[in-house]
Amino acid sequence: MFMGEFHHNIDEKGRLVIPTKFRSELGEKFIITRGLEKCLYVYSEAEWNNIVSKLKSLPFTKKDARTFIRSFFSGAAECEFDKQGRINVVSPLQSYAGLTKECVIIGANDRLEIWSESSWDEFLNDNSSKLEDIAENLFTDFDL
Repeated sequence: MFMGEFHHNIDEKGRLVIPTKFRSELGEKFIITRGLEKCLYVYSEAEWNNIVSKLKSLPFTKKDARTFIRSFFSGAAECEFDKQGRINVVSPLQSYAGLTKECVIIGANDRLEIWSESSWDEFLNDNSSKLEDIAENLFTDFDL
């Protein structure tokens, strides 16, 4: 399980340090792709294969399924760590997520998410007051 929040800068070559605690969980090779809300998702190979398996069951005759699959897979790239524990975020993914310097890397259970610091701050500000209502709507049958 991935959890926690870390702040790192992406350099001019698109390299971003991934926190040590996440590296072993991701493994030697992993996948980075477009996420929702203008962030990037980072999956271990095993979790990526689970996602692929689920997406294969979507009906290709549904326009929403085709649109999602195109966006999700066309943005995907296999990654490895360099000797300093950095990944190279390709230019199209940097642009999609608005990554210019300050980045936030969060653990989100089955994946990492990479946000620009400004987008992450905006997300927190927009949603912090709604969290109680969101929890109430999601968890009606059991207590946390």
